[in-house]
This record gives sequence, C-alpha cells and structure tokens, in this order.
Amino acid sequence: MQPIPITRVVITPEQEAAVLAVLRSGGLAQGPVVKKLEDGFAELHGVPHAVAVSNGTVALVAALEALRLGPGDEVITTAFSFAATLNAILESGATVRFADITDDYTIDPAAVEALITPRTKAIMPVHLYGLPADMTAIAAIADKHGLKIIEDAAQAHAAKVGDRFVGSYGVGCFSLYATKNMQSGEGGIVTTTDDAVADRLRLLRNQGMRVRYMYEVPGHNWRLTDLQAAIAVPQLATLAETAARRAANAAVLNEGLQDVKGLVTPATPAGRTHVWHQYTLRLGDDAPINRDQLTKQLEQAGIGFGLYYPRLMHHYECYEGHPQIAGDHTPVAERAAAQVVSVPVHQWLSPDDLARIVAAVRGAFSA
Repeated sequence: MQPIPITRVVITPEQEAAVLAVLRSGGLAQGPVVKKLEDGFAELHGVPHAVAVSNGTVALVAALEALRLGPGDEVITTAFSFAATLNAILESGATVRFADITDDYTIDPAAVEALITPRTKAIMPVHLYGLPADMTAIAAIADKHGLKIIEDAAQAHAAKVGDRFVGSYGVGCFSLYATKNMQSGEGGIVTTTDDAVADRLRLLRNQGMRVRYMYEVPGHNWRLTDLQAAIAVPQLATLAETAARRAANAAVLNEGLQDVKGLVTPATPAGRTHVWHQYTLRLGDDAPINRDQLTKQLEQAGIGFGLYYPRLMHHYECYEGHPQIAGDHTPVAERAAAQVVSVPVHQWLSPDDLARIVAAVRGAFSA
C-alpha cells in the first residue's frame, strides 16, 4: 500500500510550459512574469500593492524594515509558529514579546493588549495552519494604540475574515515555499495598501535602486526570478479550487474523527475562512494514548504526519537568554505544542486516502 504523504507537490503541464517559455526567452531574472504575479496576487487579496521577494522570511524582514522598526522597539507576536516569525524580528533589532494563543492556535487579542508598553510599535499575528487570526479584534487594538500590523500570512493565501482578505489589514507577508497552498519552490510576497510602504519595499529589494546605479537607500538583493514566478502565476486561477478541495477534505476528516474520545478536531471560528494549509489534531488531557503512540501508529499505517510545532520557538537552546527575547509566559501555547499533530489534508487526496487516515487515527485510539 502506497504511503500518504503529509504534502504533495504536483507541477502541472501549464506550469511546465510557463517555465519553458521563460527559459526560451532568455530573461530569467525579475521581469514581466514577476510583475504578472504581483498584479494578480494584489487583485486576489483586494490590495493595491503586492511586492514579490525571494522567500517568505525575507517578506517578514522586508516588512519590518519598510516600516522602520528596529532597536528599542517591541513587536508582539506568538511563540507558537515557525522560527522564521521570530528570526525576522531578531534580524530587525527589535525586541520580541510573546502573547499567548487561544484554543484555535492563533494569537489571543486580550493577551496582546496586556503586553503593550510605550515601546510597542507593531503586532505580528500569525495566520496559523491557514486559519486567520482574529483580525477584527487585533485591528481595533492596533488602532487604539497607534500600532502597525504585520501579518505573517505564510500559510494563509486568500484566507478571509468576513469579506476581507488577510494581507489587507497592514503589511501582509506570504510564503511561496514548495509545500504551501500556492508555491514557486521558494518565494515570498508582501502586500500593502500604503503607497509609500510599497515604494520603499521595491527600493529595498533591488539594492536601493529605482534606476540602475542610482542608489537612494542602502538596500538588498531580495528579488524573485521570472522562473519562480512562472510556477506560481498559473496557481492564481486555481487557488480558490485548491482551498475548496482542502476544505472538503477537512470536513471528511472532521466527520470521521469528531467522536473519538480524547481527540480534538480543528474548528473554524464564525466569520473566518480557513484555507487548510494543515489539518491539525490535538490530543486532549483525557486522551488514552500519548502523541508518540499516535505518530508511531500513523507511521506504521503509512500515513504522513507533521508536528507543527513541537516546541515554542524561544524554548530552543539557541534562543535562551537572547537579549531581544522577553521570554513571556504563554501556557496555552506551551500546552498546544505538546499535544498537536497534523495529518494530510492536501488537495491530491482520494476518498480512499481520507478513509485510510480516519481508520489509522481511530485505530490508534482503540488499540
């Protein structure tokens, strides 16, 4: 029986043709295909500007620099995320404050507001697993205290809060890494409604130049290539279908697993649209097995899984005692990190695959 991977990368004939066209053109670096990607991504997310960069981490770093955040400033984010969220803030020189999360794994607005000090300059919510954070509440807090918002939307392409897309509340940072719902192998996109921020982003990504050899600011090489953009552009038209298939798969998994004692299936809060980058289960305190026993059973059944994320970012030795990390206590996030496990939900799953996943998880709990 074939294993079912946690994710699957499929390159379509249309993507192959688009890449081949770029190769034959001889123009491989940033050019018209990147511009086409930017225009389509901006339109898709209801913003005037999308600036393509070399990867999702760079998108976060670029957003922080474009907003002129640095030493002496504090940025509030969540400790329950991929390390890129933390690394980008550290690279800026700002201090990281960690707010706790709610049971949906996204940042808790009440915990955010409790951490605000005169040094706080920005909030960086993470739209984890494809679920938007409570941006209505976060935007209200930001407006009240005069703070910037940087959305870590690496896993949440075209997710929405109400009728408003993520990436439109402040500066949005998306990843186009190979396993994302929309991908270019490596790549990132920064979205904004602010003309001045967009202009600064474009300067920063191109060594501070608008015109060749006319340097306006100290800059970087953060450019995306037309080769990478050619992989992503065809997905603009299929992203909604991808999200719909993933949502349908999540619904099947929820139906098959919701009555398993000691297992918590993912729920989508009212008013938010989940795009299901990951389908994440949680072992409750009353679970008859532990996470290691569950993952062992999944492995034996040939079911791929991922632990996103097994520890809080700042609990790794390399971050302990770091002068830019405040080390705030986040008990809900810490408990979640010890209990979550993600199983496949990607759009390439068959009905038989979904049945196997359900059977494997149920079997682990009844063994």
